[in-house]
Order: sequence, then C-alpha cells, then structure tokens
Amino acid sequence: MKELLSFDTMYTPKIIAILFILGLVGMLVAGITMIVSGGVLQGLGIIVFGAIGVRVYCELMAVAFKINEALQELRKK
Repeated sequence: MKELLSFDTMYTPKIIAILFILGLVGMLVAGITMIVSGGVLQGLGIIVFGAIGVRVYCELMAVAFKINEALQELRKK
C-alpha cells in the first residue's frame, strides 16, 4: 500500500502501452470506415498517418517518464 501512495513506482508507462494499442485500433476502425464509405485514399491515409501520430504521441509521453526514471537513479547516487 505504501508503494501505491508514495509515487515511487510509475504505473503510467504501462497505461501508455494500453493507450497505444487502443489508438491503433481506433485508427484502424476509422480508416476502414472511411474506406467503406468510399474514400479509399483517405482511409489509407488515416490508417498510416494516424498510426504514426499515435506512436509519436505515446513515445513523447514515454520520454517524460524515462527522464523521471533517470533522475530518480541520479538522486539515489
């Protein structure tokens, strides 16, 4: 319980992985919906660029937590 309340362990990086998967599924559904409604190129664009955008966004969030981990290690030294 102490570990949960002390904020020494970060749970958000695990949540970022889940959000990445959900984002990819969302982009896939949006792209397929666009393809079915008649916009093949737009649908493919949503799938490709949406997946890249989700990846970049999740990596930017992950970098913040990696920086935090590195700072925690420096502080322990």
